[in-house]
Amino acid sequence: MRRERMKEMLPHEKAVKKTTVYDGKIIKVRYDDVAFPNGSPAFREIVEHKGAVAVAAVDKEGCIYLVRQYRYAFDEELLEIPAGKLEEGEENAQLEAAIRELREETGLTAEHVEFLSVIYPSVAIFTEKIYLYLATGLSQGEMDLDEDEYLNVERVPMARFEEMVASGEIRDAKTICALTLIKNKL
Repeated sequence: MRRERMKEMLPHEKAVKKTTVYDGKIIKVRYDDVAFPNGSPAFREIVEHKGAVAVAAVDKEGCIYLVRQYRYAFDEELLEIPAGKLEEGEENAQLEAAIRELREETGLTAEHVEFLSVIYPSVAIFTEKIYLYLATGLSQGEMDLDEDEYLNVERVPMARFEEMVASGEIRDAKTICALTLIKNKL
């Protein structure tokens, strides 16, 4: 006989004091004093981020569009789905941001853009949420890169994309999550 596990609300940590230690253009860093449910003190280092969007653009031949770009934090070029941070005032306009980023980074416009999911890329310290979308019915136009953006667009057959994820050639979390989500849709 299968036993059903009762879902109980887990005890939560309580913020005692929040201190901003850095307030930058893209992130804010906090040091929070917290209390565990038993009253013991602890601390949390939190990186606040406005959030981002990412778009898995798949054409009628079943190819996905990826962007190759240098990522300074890892000192390497990475293959990713097109993405970008939410701009000021876009916190509730993720769809428009996704459409904008797809056009800017690839030159593509889409007849259909469908919300897939929201992911939390690093749950221990970042407040960033990435809103993932699927774009289909693609038309090619002109790219409109930001002045500080350097990237190459690569059109990859879906089977090859799956191999790249499985082999570790693609390591970007949002791109790997997108593969799982679009396999269920396509």
